[in-house]
Amino acid sequence: MNEFYIKSEIKESIATVTFFHPKSNSFPSIQLQNLIFEFEKLGLDNNVKIIVLQSEGKDVFCAGASFDELIQIKDFEKAKEFFMGFANLLITMRNCPKFIIGNIQGKVVGGGVGIISACDYAIALENASIRLSELSIGIGPFVIEPAISRKIGIQSFSELTLHPKEWKNANWVFEKGIYNKVYNNVTDLEKEVHNFSESLSKYSLDAMKYLKQIFWQGTENWETEMPKRAAMSGELLLTDYTQNVLKEIKS
Repeated sequence: MNEFYIKSEIKESIATVTFFHPKSNSFPSIQLQNLIFEFEKLGLDNNVKIIVLQSEGKDVFCAGASFDELIQIKDFEKAKEFFMGFANLLITMRNCPKFIIGNIQGKVVGGGVGIISACDYAIALENASIRLSELSIGIGPFVIEPAISRKIGIQSFSELTLHPKEWKNANWVFEKGIYNKVYNNVTDLEKEVHNFSESLSKYSLDAMKYLKQIFWQGTENWETEMPKRAAMSGELLLTDYTQNVLKEIKS
């Protein structure tokens, strides 16, 4: 598989959204936009009550932002626009009236940690360690912080972001509150994702929609706050420090 994609399948009111990118399931801008479109479409589909989000492969769930695209960005507006892609995805996941269930298999890095934090419920395999690597390349997880801190609090977020080269294992992530359940084999994980999604799909969509609004209370400022955060990342991306680190990574 050489081409990235996002695909969805609807079966008995459950939509399964799968994303893939050959570079460790990283996200270029177009991939972010495609996932936003998919959530918006499924949110309006009367045949869908629950959305399951997963990625292709078992080793890396998501490597975050596409370094291939980041290294090509040379002006501030484009840099800000790139990071707004992640911001808009998180806002779309929040606004989607359907519960989004994360099926998390493999490691999660950077922006991917924001995505799993924006899931309404996350079920993970024990290999699903996480890491916020942004500080190590001269930027910070500014855009995704609100989604992560909403789940684990600012102290645990600080622990993650100040150790950008340290992996936190799935049990740590479970204890902090991003993962709701962790399994040690794929069979049990897939069974739980299926059973949990199926059980939720039997309930009132209106009731679940109102519950989701309650779950996301306190995020009303995201539309105004996120552009400021994206600007921070965009400014830092263009510094000599970050440009040099990215060149070293690519070489």
